[in-house]
Amino acid sequence: MKALFLTLFTELGLAEPVLRAVVAESYTTPTPIQAQAIPVVLAGADLIGIAQTGTGKTAAFVLPLLHKLAEQRQAPEARTCRALILAPTRELAQQIAESTRAYGKFIRPRVAVVIGGAKPGPQARQLLAGLDIVVATPGRLLDHIATGVFRLDATDTIVLDEADQMLDLGFMPAIRRIMAMLPARRQTMLFSATMPKPIRALATEFLRDPREVAVTPESRPIDRIDQQVMLLDANAKRTAVVTLLADRAVERAIVFTRTKHGADKLVKHLETSGLTAAAIHGNKSQSQRERALGMFRDGRIRILVATDIAARGIDVDGISHVVNYELPNVPESYVHRIGRTARAGASGVAVSFCEPAELAYLRDIERLIGRQLIPGGAVPPRGVAPPHLNRVNNARNHAQNHGNGHNPAHKQERGRQQHRPGASASHGNRSHGERAANRA
Repeated sequence: MKALFLTLFTELGLAEPVLRAVVAESYTTPTPIQAQAIPVVLAGADLIGIAQTGTGKTAAFVLPLLHKLAEQRQAPEARTCRALILAPTRELAQQIAESTRAYGKFIRPRVAVVIGGAKPGPQARQLLAGLDIVVATPGRLLDHIATGVFRLDATDTIVLDEADQMLDLGFMPAIRRIMAMLPARRQTMLFSATMPKPIRALATEFLRDPREVAVTPESRPIDRIDQQVMLLDANAKRTAVVTLLADRAVERAIVFTRTKHGADKLVKHLETSGLTAAAIHGNKSQSQRERALGMFRDGRIRILVATDIAARGIDVDGISHVVNYELPNVPESYVHRIGRTARAGASGVAVSFCEPAELAYLRDIERLIGRQLIPGGAVPPRGVAPPHLNRVNNARNHAQNHGNGHNPAHKQERGRQQHRPGASASHGNRSHGERAANRA
């Protein structure tokens, strides 16, 4: 899309009450994604908006939604909402709702947050009354729809935030069910920091003649981050992370692990070493997650250990360091992780620990960001398989040696079904992403 040279919020055509709220928040100049996306949304077109984390994607869809409410003041029907915003995590949903209320202070829209981990009763009462905007995670939203307290046939706008995560194959069943309940005539928007080609193909299924806005700021957030990699074995990570986080230069840090168990284990190790920390992941209750985030925000703790899905969209000021205790097996997650620092024009440091078996992950990350993080690039040693392949091979061998039945081919297939990414024997045919959506 051709760039639009709009330099002030007053030039975007937003309603006066919305502009007044923007000024009250001390904003006068839109970010590139806001300047290019808002006119498209105001024109009623479907939109794919791509911009890196920390560039103002939330306001790019919240402000036009509020403009529409200001221009078309009508009470929502009971059990319905006029606009639906879907987010992959509870924390991101809460933050979107906070921004919506701040920008809508002179409109006073009826806004509700519908997420797992919170009591469903108060949510149901809000939904029954009718709402202007619902910000939800997919699983809890479907729960309320199933009970009959809410329906989507009057919703004319839907936003999928963090679209690459929302439209990942694992989330598709929940998203498809929700999209099927919406009116055919609607406006659909997808916003994300990354949009891989396979995800883009899935996204186009939901949009009609979408306009695409892809913004690369002159000083990209990822370019303002000092990215470092430490090559070390698995055992050395425990010592290295304590040494790193004990440094006073680390003012506030998020440490990423791949698993919930790994996050809890790391917090115990840090506290044993004299460093106060808290973990945030899908097994924590909503009150536990909010308490950990609150302590992190107000400085009572300076170390937060998180998994990817729990940390999506967390916006906390002053994060000086991001530590990848374990590299993500999805390279796009690396961009989201390190995007927690260097926000709002600041700089930051991202340190990644990489053991030999993770070099394949590092190589994928280097390909995605278009630069080498270690001299010569990441090349896995001959004969060293990345961890996910080791797990698959071990599972396959286990299925061959211990599976039920007498058909070896059947045992192999059963092993592949149980241990392939996104599947679980203990949860029937539901994918990992669908279970995550339901938990959220």
